[in-house]
Amino acid sequence: MANAHELARGHKRLRALIEFAIGEGWHVKRTSGGHLKFTKNGCAPIYTSSTASDHRASLNARAQIRRADRVYQSGLGANHG
Repeated sequence: MANAHELARGHKRLRALIEFAIGEGWHVKRTSGGHLKFTKNGCAPIYTSSTASDHRASLNARAQIRRADRVYQSGLGANHG
């Protein structure tokens, strides 16, 4: 698996997001279209642009990851997926 620096390709916000996701047990890979795909067993995959023009994109992706983890940990994740 590529490390956070390689996946972020110089984007500091993305690097922080990738490191956060990996620390929470998510797997991160780059799609053929250049987007980032975050996966974790029991959770729906989360996609984000790797060159987002909106400065909030990485914050929104982090919120999606945290939300998915909460749903999974509350037992609802086993029913959705």
